[in-house]
Amino acid sequence: MSHTLAPGRQTGSSAPSRPNGVVAVLALAGIVVSLMQTLVIPIVPELPNYLDASAANAAWAVTATLLAAAVATPVVGRLGDMFGKRRLLLVSIVLLVSGSVVCALSDSLVPMIVGRTLQGLSAAVVPLGISIMRDVLPAERLAGATALMSASLGVGGALGLPAAAFIADHYDWHMLFWISAVLGVVALAFVVLVVPESAVRTGGSFDLIGSLGLSTALVSLLLAVSKGGDWGWTGGTTLGLFAGAAVVFLAWGRYELRTEQPLVDLRTTVRRQVLFTNLASVALGFSMFAMSLVLPQVLQLPEQTGYGLGRSMLAVGLILAPQGLVMMAMSAVSAGITRAKGPKVTLMIGALVVAAGYGLSIVLMSEVWHIVLVACVIGGGVGFAYGAMPALIMSAVPASETAAANSLNTLMRSMGTSFASALAGVVLAQLTTDFGGHALPSENGFTSVMALGAGSAVLAFALASFLPGRRTAAEPAEPSGAQA
Repeated sequence: MSHTLAPGRQTGSSAPSRPNGVVAVLALAGIVVSLMQTLVIPIVPELPNYLDASAANAAWAVTATLLAAAVATPVVGRLGDMFGKRRLLLVSIVLLVSGSVVCALSDSLVPMIVGRTLQGLSAAVVPLGISIMRDVLPAERLAGATALMSASLGVGGALGLPAAAFIADHYDWHMLFWISAVLGVVALAFVVLVVPESAVRTGGSFDLIGSLGLSTALVSLLLAVSKGGDWGWTGGTTLGLFAGAAVVFLAWGRYELRTEQPLVDLRTTVRRQVLFTNLASVALGFSMFAMSLVLPQVLQLPEQTGYGLGRSMLAVGLILAPQGLVMMAMSAVSAGITRAKGPKVTLMIGALVVAAGYGLSIVLMSEVWHIVLVACVIGGGVGFAYGAMPALIMSAVPASETAAANSLNTLMRSMGTSFASALAGVVLAQLTTDFGGHALPSENGFTSVMALGAGSAVLAFALASFLPGRRTAAEPAEPSGAQA
């Protein structure tokens, strides 16, 4: 089934009358959507009881969101380029609200998985928001606005954890999803009232075969990565999924190179600036998530272990919340450096700061203030790096492909977090200590995962060094909708 538009078609408004309002509303939408990533963390241990399901089956409430987000991000990005980014942004937020309501009404496993899948389908909000900014904002506002929007992914997650923990401790767990639905409605209303439709469109027909092929390959790969620890890494199902993903990716790539209107323009994707930005995104996604896997566990493990700090989930959220504020603050600094020195320099600085934060964790992880310091340094580095990536991507692709290119970059970050979860799970499962007859991750295990995070950040720095030298990367490669 194909939908065709005339090439170069433009509709909608030009420059927005309230650019500050547009930036604020789009950042709010990004934060609201990123909340879904941490929404269920406080209740994961209790989900089997809440849903009358086994622990393995209840885990699908998390896995379903991951898979849906991976499938939706590149597909919705391409649809946004074709049919209007604001239109697809509204559709994504509606899916978030619908999924939240379904979860809020759920008392069994299947409705919960359906609701979490709908929530995952809203993951393209951030790349769509960045793309709208490129089309409707003046060039001088673009670097700061896109840096803030990009940082909203981490900010929402960091601030959502303490809020979700407080709600789960004091109210019925369904309240988490009712509040998510209300926040989604608020974001939806503001987008309708404040955000104009982009005037930039791309022509051609939607690549249905390409979208099905990419979705199949991504689901196979991420399913193997996320469930390999439960199924066994050398088990037939896991190896079969990896092999199937490889075969489908190769066939999909061959098809995309031959079709006239591909879902992903692979020729653009292999341009040096786009390719190395996406590779650095995978490495930084890995690095950022390594911290998220270690620090909460160290804070919650009993003090009797000798390295745990014995804090509650609510305390963990409050201790880690400052990193989200630092990330948001650093997005503004990131934009300033991007304007002055170019996004390549900003990305390299961010990667070094992240590596330094992990280096601190090797010697500073025995007190609460140590954890706060490490989290804030790493969060600041992530804010730097994530703020530079949209500028690098947008300066290398046509305006008509902005949403698809930004969506692919967001997907690369998500791939990095998935790989981090899998590898850290293997390391922590191998390096354990006995505590009261229970196997707990050892201090060496945590140190090893943090070292992997540092190495991944250094890898991101090395990859960024291959990016082209400075050009006017903070500005669009083609005139934006506002300038046109």
